[in-house]
Amino acid sequence: MSHPASHDEPLIVSVSGLRGVVGASLTDEVAVRYIHAFVTTLPPGPIVVGRDGRQSGPPLAAAITAHLVRLGRDVIDCGVAATPTIGIVVRDREAAGGVQLSASHNPARYNGLKLFSAAGRVLAAAAGREVLAAYESLPAGMPAVPDAEPGTRFEHDGTPAHVRLVAATVDVEAIRRRRLTVWLDSGHGAGSRVAQPLLEHLGCDLVIEGGTPDGLFEHQPEPTAENLAGLLPRIPRSGADIGFFQDPDADRLAIATANGRYVGEEATLALAVEGVLAKMPGPVVVNCSTSGMTAAICGKRGVACHVSKVGEANVVDAMLAHGAVLGGEGNGGVIDPRVVLVRDSFVAMALVLERLALEGATIERLAAALPQMVMKKTAIELSPELRGPALVAGLARIEAAFPEATPSRLDGLRLDWPGGWLLVRASNTEPIVRIVAEAANAIAVDEALGRAAAALG
Repeated sequence: MSHPASHDEPLIVSVSGLRGVVGASLTDEVAVRYIHAFVTTLPPGPIVVGRDGRQSGPPLAAAITAHLVRLGRDVIDCGVAATPTIGIVVRDREAAGGVQLSASHNPARYNGLKLFSAAGRVLAAAAGREVLAAYESLPAGMPAVPDAEPGTRFEHDGTPAHVRLVAATVDVEAIRRRRLTVWLDSGHGAGSRVAQPLLEHLGCDLVIEGGTPDGLFEHQPEPTAENLAGLLPRIPRSGADIGFFQDPDADRLAIATANGRYVGEEATLALAVEGVLAKMPGPVVVNCSTSGMTAAICGKRGVACHVSKVGEANVVDAMLAHGAVLGGEGNGGVIDPRVVLVRDSFVAMALVLERLALEGATIERLAAALPQMVMKKTAIELSPELRGPALVAGLARIEAAFPEATPSRLDGLRLDWPGGWLLVRASNTEPIVRIVAEAANAIAVDEALGRAAAALG
């Protein structure tokens, strides 16, 4: 690696982007070098730059923008913007590519770079490998800038186009007639930029918290039940019909009921899929760590549910290959090709609100009607003893511990048996091994996780 990070603050560089601790592993120089490598792989044309609400965003964005301008690239600066908004702007403005500064659900001290192709989607794996190779081959220090006519920086607000695209996917008048009250936590990230005008356009009364995109997170930013425990009681006090929670770059959505019960992220995709399939049946794509709820819904509707490797780019690849009407990941990321081939919390909101309106339902009723499964996720630190051949051997031991299961090596090791499944895979972005299990009840899930952990050693 051309720019090694310290042991204490590792820089995670992969085909899907870069992430690190600002001022430690992630500096202006690291960011500029990575973007320089990215640009060498792109055709001519402008570059879109955006960021979530983190306080480290403006200086990093300024350094990146200045370098792009020196390289002769025009920069379309979206300022604070949701990740899916960046994809829309790249595509609609016919840019050569784009970069979003965000560390997604990671704590405030982190930031990162997420790259977009000219199609307005996150880079496919092959393109990501090309960028990674270019980055690793750069000589030390700040990259040299060739003599070139400087580019120009333009400011652009992608919000109106994003709102229009999302609204076009649903029955706006039906939602307006329902006069729903929505409680929203944008987590002091970029989400409020689109969520507020969208929900107002849909005729919703909005109670918003964390709407200022200043990165001053009031809780750990990943929208899990544990992290949101302090916020859930506020929903019934507000009189809202539903609660929504976004992560800092607004590509994931978690849901809660009117009485403050956490429905979760896994249910987001399932709820959206059921609504879309009722109107336009077609193939669906999920990744291999997504709850079986979505596959069960697809089976009930008689449509194919295709499975991809974990990672947004892999889901998008499979969606394009199969002509999917909807896709996503169980972390609350819904991808609707009518809007953009990027995980989008806003289209997830709209699709769920449309179901409440068209079905005359409450979120409690819709959640209760989902296939009832119990999922648990755990992670094990990827110590030196567990890397390389040792991890391969550990996966083989886990497979042997589940003789009743059907194995798949699509991504790590997935084991399926009647009524349940288990996935063990190394994270692409963190030095951990993730273990996910799902079954009909918590006892079966705990038993599966225990067997896997014991076999891994």
